[in-house]
Amino acid sequence: MTSSPLWQHSATELSALIQSGEVSAAEAVASAVERMHAVNPALNAVVTDLSASALERAKALDATKGPKGPLHGVPITIKINIDQQGEASSNGVVAFKDLIAPGDAPLVKNLLGAGAVVIGRTNVPEFSRRCETDNPLFGKTWNPWGKHVSAGGSSGGAGSAVAAGIGALAHGNDIGGSLRFPAAGNGVVTVKPGVGRVAVYNPSQTAERGILAQQMSAQGLLARSARDLHLSMPAMVAPDARDPFHVPLPWRGPTLDGPVKVGFSLEAPDLPLHPEVEKALLDARAALTDAGYVVEEVTPPSLREIAFEGRSALMTESYHLMADDIAKYGSPAIAGVFEQNYRRTPTVGMTEMLAMLARRTFYARQWSVLMEKYPLFLSPFFPQPFYAPGRDAEGPEGLRETIGQAFWSTLGNYLGLPAGNVPARLGEFPDGPKPVGVQILGRRWREDLVVDAMIAIEDRLGTLSKQLWARMG
Repeated sequence: MTSSPLWQHSATELSALIQSGEVSAAEAVASAVERMHAVNPALNAVVTDLSASALERAKALDATKGPKGPLHGVPITIKINIDQQGEASSNGVVAFKDLIAPGDAPLVKNLLGAGAVVIGRTNVPEFSRRCETDNPLFGKTWNPWGKHVSAGGSSGGAGSAVAAGIGALAHGNDIGGSLRFPAAGNGVVTVKPGVGRVAVYNPSQTAERGILAQQMSAQGLLARSARDLHLSMPAMVAPDARDPFHVPLPWRGPTLDGPVKVGFSLEAPDLPLHPEVEKALLDARAALTDAGYVVEEVTPPSLREIAFEGRSALMTESYHLMADDIAKYGSPAIAGVFEQNYRRTPTVGMTEMLAMLARRTFYARQWSVLMEKYPLFLSPFFPQPFYAPGRDAEGPEGLRETIGQAFWSTLGNYLGLPAGNVPARLGEFPDGPKPVGVQILGRRWREDLVVDAMIAIEDRLGTLSKQLWARMG
């Protein structure tokens, strides 16, 4: 039996302990539940406590003959904007608090099929449309590093929970950075899969999402260790007929010949590159070089154009398909942020919208050709340190310092490329310590290469978990 508390173990470590018989699923889940009850009141990361049913499921798993799957007995959380049978898919909206899911979304079904145990459901902003996790139904989620830094959004509850030790894995999703914002702010790791990699469907839905929302959004996991993504993501990419555009490819692709080449850029449009972010990038580059990667500085094609047009196209679609619901069901806070977003990135007419969508293929082709030579691309995630809580609601400058920083983030969504975020440094700032993450874009369908590179960085630079838990006490 390990001497450290089980909640401190990564999913990979827990899985090995459970499958070897050293630890029971019930013990692993009980430890995560105890941690949740100890720290969640201060964080408000988990807003639906499923500990009773989780402990029952863990005991049932212990009674089965042989492991159910690679995540047998591993405690996880699910974001409240995804259907889990019998639970409310409120999406942080008061009017939707009783929208009970009639069945499991594909990713929930697949994670449960792999043996995972859901201990709770995590918080989101209203409609999952802010980069700050706060809503009138459940309130604000706080970052375990302190109240000087936002937990991010829209998967802020997931990021805060997994960083604090509430479950070994946390489900989240990402349409413009909603996995990677919380990874960066909370000092954890994630990979946003490329378009079509994870089957998506909510049995509670009454209409289909807009085509850009379908093309730009992705479902994924946040973890404290990059290796946990190799353990867990194969279950996430399993097929489901309810998503007719799912791409049924295995998680692992073919081995590449020779050392993997990595494109590298310090480019930071609009805002200057902060010295702490530059240090994190140089440390990550050195770590990859030490691991045998060949890292070469490259000018990123059409970065500004992709980011601007990606935001503009998505804002235009959102305005036409979501504005009425936000006006009818949303709070003044979300309505105000939406209005500021539209002022910053105005909607466009039909002719320009169609022209932008046509140019999207041109931009995707540019990057596909580039990634024939450089299967990975290391860049800033944000050029500046992670923002303070509520900053996105503080007018044009607040938006500039939050979603306005996300040039590199938007690129991954608009082009449908896999994109990972891994902490490379704990930066010291006047208001307190903040994790500093870097982004790694990957060749289409090669999330596994992104995770391999994040493991190489992690192996040399370490993780931030022990430092965080020591601060939390």
